[in-house]
Amino acid sequence: MLVEAWITIAIIAACLSSLILTRYAADIIMMAAVTLLLVSGVLTTNEALAGFANEGMITVAVLYIVANGLTETGAVSWLSGFLLGRPRSTTGAQLRLMAPVAALSAFMNNTPVVAMFVPMVSRWARHHDLHPSKLMIPLSYAAILGGTCTLIGSSTNLILNSMLIQHDVALGLGMFDLAWVGLPASIILIGFVIFFGKWLLPAHGSVSREFEETRRYTIEMMVDKSGGLDGKTIEQAGLRNLSGVYLSSIERDGVIKSAVGPSEVLKGGDRLMFVGVVESVVDLNRVRGLSAVDADDQHSLGNNMHHFLVEVVVSPSCPLIRKTIRDGRFRTHYNAAVVAVARGGAHLQQKVGDIVLEPGDTLLIDAADNFVEQQRYSKDFLLVSTIKNSQTVRHDRSLIALAILFVMVITVAFQWLSMLQAAMLAAGAMLLSSCTTGGIARKSIDWQVLVVIGASIAIGTAVQKTGLADFVANYLILSGSDQPSFALVKLFLLTALFTAVLSNAAAAVILFPVAIASSEMLGVSLMPFVVTLMIGASASFATPIGYQTNLMVMGPGGYRFSDFLKIGIPMTLLMAVIASLLVPLIWQF
Repeated sequence: MLVEAWITIAIIAACLSSLILTRYAADIIMMAAVTLLLVSGVLTTNEALAGFANEGMITVAVLYIVANGLTETGAVSWLSGFLLGRPRSTTGAQLRLMAPVAALSAFMNNTPVVAMFVPMVSRWARHHDLHPSKLMIPLSYAAILGGTCTLIGSSTNLILNSMLIQHDVALGLGMFDLAWVGLPASIILIGFVIFFGKWLLPAHGSVSREFEETRRYTIEMMVDKSGGLDGKTIEQAGLRNLSGVYLSSIERDGVIKSAVGPSEVLKGGDRLMFVGVVESVVDLNRVRGLSAVDADDQHSLGNNMHHFLVEVVVSPSCPLIRKTIRDGRFRTHYNAAVVAVARGGAHLQQKVGDIVLEPGDTLLIDAADNFVEQQRYSKDFLLVSTIKNSQTVRHDRSLIALAILFVMVITVAFQWLSMLQAAMLAAGAMLLSSCTTGGIARKSIDWQVLVVIGASIAIGTAVQKTGLADFVANYLILSGSDQPSFALVKLFLLTALFTAVLSNAAAAVILFPVAIASSEMLGVSLMPFVVTLMIGASASFATPIGYQTNLMVMGPGGYRFSDFLKIGIPMTLLMAVIASLLVPLIWQF
């Protein structure tokens, strides 16, 4: 091998060691590796920066905006809430969870899907007395498996397909080509988790939780006329046995009902009084068919994409002290609307607008995104803080967001547009239709993932340029046998090993030149090797650091590193068997 190849090996080894042994972020480590390859002369400037102009990487960035439009309109949470339902057992809950998550992940980036489901599943587990640890790993695995079913299901698929087309314009995958392997693999592996999960998944965490916070907010919600809850019973609407919040009364036509049974039918215009902790109040604010009531004007608040929930503590110098919220005209003073009030652990019986403010009261208010900066140092409040993930949901735009996604998928499936063209048009449609805003869309893009992808492409170029790819193909992939099927198995296992310590995109991009070298040495088609590389890179089951969604569920599930090894290694080996059997049948050598 050339000296440059040994330098590349040393830099990749240092990169892997840093990812495993240090706490530095992956993007910093990967860019440090690219810097060393550039400074040492292994890569030219154009080669080091080429990855950041890759079509696949740009497509991934644009798809973050499309996914954001679906989340901001509540389209995904509405679908998931409808599909999850009320399970009768842990295995039933796992099936109800994994099937829709895999389906959604086939058309959305895995990360935002899991980000939306983690708090939802936590509440769902508490509602139905289930261990979160029995559900969080299945959540992550379902998202990973769904990503193997379509071209847009994973950023890895898009990147590798873009590199494949650059290598040979005659090659390339269609929107649903991967489903020939991904769909049966998803069905088999979901079945594996459901059947063996009772032994392989831990039972960490409490299955129930009482109110742990002393602050219990009183909040008034209105049932929207002709909305999603109009005509449903309390139980059908999912408002019975809520975690962290309970329905204390209903006001209808001026009559207040304190004892509300599960069979009570909701009607448009009903005012519901809830008492609960802040997280649950935020959840109520996102329920389709319910709207928070303005304490000043006593009507349903409008949908405003620029509004968030903000928590403030009233100071003794506030001019509204000893006045009711309505009489004090809170909205006029602060251009914000009070939606909930907490007074220590006290249970406030009045409507929110009739509560007389006292020093130390904690208010939850609906405010514009500049409210915190304006009031942070105000003498009227002792504390001002934004509630995370509390922006107003545009439920009225959810069908538009789903229609945009559907049109994007159809145009790509029938090859009317390229993936990048369709994604850019869909992102523009999300912005023009107010499914999301420019500021929120920019924040939704995971720049760390994009930097890792761009840096990985540069490292992959070094692997190919220095002859390291030929060396790995010769001595690791093809050693001991000249049979393409054995080479596929070895490539899968090598990719899964790299994925366990690198990101899936980085592992796939770095080993792409090895796949090319292996196919050329054997004199067979490149397609089976690239598809195996895609599937192997997605087999990120064995470690929490191998895939971002695994890290996202590690804390909420209360997992240890060994919990992933216990179920992840059998999952990886089973995926290897499925891929090695199906890939050569569909993409022949």
